[in-house]
Amino acid sequence: MDLKKYPYNDRDVNWLSFNERVLQEAEDDSNPLYERLKFLAIFSSNLDEYFRVRVSRLRQIKKLDKKLIKKLALKPNKQVKEILKRVKIQQERFGDIFFKDLIPRLAKHNIHLIDQNQYNFNQHKYATEYFISKILPLINAKTINLSKENSIFLENNKLYYLILFKEEDHFGIVNIPSDNLERFVCFPSKDHNTYITFLDDIIRLNLNQIFENQKINGCFQIKLSRDAELYIDDEFEGVLAEKIKESLSQRYDGQPTRLLFDAALPKEFKSKIRKFLGLGKIDMMPGGKYHNFSDFFSFPDPTSNSSLHYPKVTEIKHKEFEQNSDYFEVISKKDQLVHFPYMSFNYVQNFINKAAVDPNTTEIKISLYRVAKESELTTSLLKALENNKKVTVFVEAKARFDEKNNLKWGKIFEEKGASVFYSYPKIKVHSKILLVKRKENNKETSYAYIGTGNFNAKTSKIYCDHGLFTANKLINKELSEIFEVLSGKMILPKPKHLLVSPFTTRKTFVQLIEKEIDNAKNGKPSGIRAKLNSLEDKLIIQKLYDASNTGVKIELLVRGFTCLIPELQGVSQNIKITSIVDRFLEHGRIYHFENDGYEKLYIGSADWMTRNLDKRIEVLVPILDEDCKKELKIILDIQLKDNVKARIQDAEETNSYKKKMDDKPSIQSQYQIREYLTQKHSLTNILSKQYL
Repeated sequence: MDLKKYPYNDRDVNWLSFNERVLQEAEDDSNPLYERLKFLAIFSSNLDEYFRVRVSRLRQIKKLDKKLIKKLALKPNKQVKEILKRVKIQQERFGDIFFKDLIPRLAKHNIHLIDQNQYNFNQHKYATEYFISKILPLINAKTINLSKENSIFLENNKLYYLILFKEEDHFGIVNIPSDNLERFVCFPSKDHNTYITFLDDIIRLNLNQIFENQKINGCFQIKLSRDAELYIDDEFEGVLAEKIKESLSQRYDGQPTRLLFDAALPKEFKSKIRKFLGLGKIDMMPGGKYHNFSDFFSFPDPTSNSSLHYPKVTEIKHKEFEQNSDYFEVISKKDQLVHFPYMSFNYVQNFINKAAVDPNTTEIKISLYRVAKESELTTSLLKALENNKKVTVFVEAKARFDEKNNLKWGKIFEEKGASVFYSYPKIKVHSKILLVKRKENNKETSYAYIGTGNFNAKTSKIYCDHGLFTANKLINKELSEIFEVLSGKMILPKPKHLLVSPFTTRKTFVQLIEKEIDNAKNGKPSGIRAKLNSLEDKLIIQKLYDASNTGVKIELLVRGFTCLIPELQGVSQNIKITSIVDRFLEHGRIYHFENDGYEKLYIGSADWMTRNLDKRIEVLVPILDEDCKKELKIILDIQLKDNVKARIQDAEETNSYKKKMDDKPSIQSQYQIREYLTQKHSLTNILSKQYL
């Protein structure tokens, strides 16, 4: 099948459209002030990871043999140039939001972020004393002579000052110890005003104490990003993967991939530092006076003004689990759904804890992708081992940036007597699955939980996810087989209900789309609605294009990037894509197929990305209970009708907001879903007509 004739967005370029939507939230003055600061922090954090992973990937491809690049139809130079052009525009917009909008708004609330040039006498004195007592012991400064052989290692994403001296053949490097001290320092104040300064500015004020015998001509903040190598096994195989790995073989803690520097750095010295660090021109990224805006997650709030933050929300109580503390009885009667962050993750932790102390429970099996550093869930698993339950834990050793913590917990579980298994080479385990086995009336019975999000109580408070509890024998038998695969006891499962990557997910999705195509051709009810994080797989996209051209109406909610280009005449005119960025991070995956009136609906861990279909262990579960199906359909419908936080993804990548029709109410889906679930789980259980 020739996939080249179909139009596709470049995933790395389109990802920048997602980060622009985060920037739009920072611009949106309907959001509380401190939440707007957090969106700037999210934007900054996203961009750091993007350069470590995605731009690093392009950088390594550029080093390959030109014939190989041409053969593989790769265009890294063109992509990188387009990326840097867009990032520059976004960073300028970022600076305008922060300096021209948010800083003045903070001042109106008597919160003043000041630099060393604005310190009064007492603040100057306090900053000097703070520097001597707190900062100086953590300072590591170095003077480098450019005319001699020198080397210096800049740590990944750490902040430094580049110091220019009167003698132009020397320069200095000073670390900014924001990993040991708070990035923001509050000055003592006797009035109703609060004055806050960057740790950086206190260091800048006291540079003469670091370089006592040098004439300082300039001070400019820099930050180096290093290659994380996390893209290779996810995306490449065969000769290309080996070539890239070969190019990285000489690395030392990740090759430098981007130097973010203060744009005020003199042009002639910019060239010197680039050559000194062994960077290419394309690796130099001008920025503002300050970097690492991810630190604004912890920007101090001295006020008690609740209007500066999102209003606090109470978690919705799950009616069935609240009325009956015997979770096993509740689930055995009927499948149950939970939705985060609207509901507490405690329902999952309680389920495991009850299994850990339940005399009838014999075994607990769970896959852990991102393990919390400490949680009730891990405590309950350890408790189960103390109570002589058989515990099997699958730990993903290659979860991005969480490898160390995951391996730590794997070792702890192993030492306490659990059977612990780790990921296979070139295959990640991304599924969110849990199986509990019990003895009931001398027969083995099993209970399962399959979710769209990680087993992590902390992230469940900010990620929108869904989870299904079920005692369905057919589902749980197949889930048991998946754990057999994870433990190496089975090679090829043959599930008929669950979708399991890399075995059946792709094939089943293709069949489901083709069925919609056939139904449309035959005048039968057809349609596809889906909510996912990313859409990249070319075969799935090609099938969606084919479906569009046969008249299948397709509505997609894609939070992140999409390689599918919607609403192109003759290609995708029947495909609409929106994206929601709001208070919580949309993370759940829901797939709904009309299927001639016999609707099929799945939730699970997999996006329509090649890695999720072919290179990871993923599990999606069909929703067989009609009440659960209706519940998820209503949630999906609410999100597709969002006209407050939904942006339209179009061929031009304009990120324009979905317009509200004059005769329609405003729908901000995250709040509307909360209202729906609150009504559904009230003891009276009277739903308003709009949800019936």
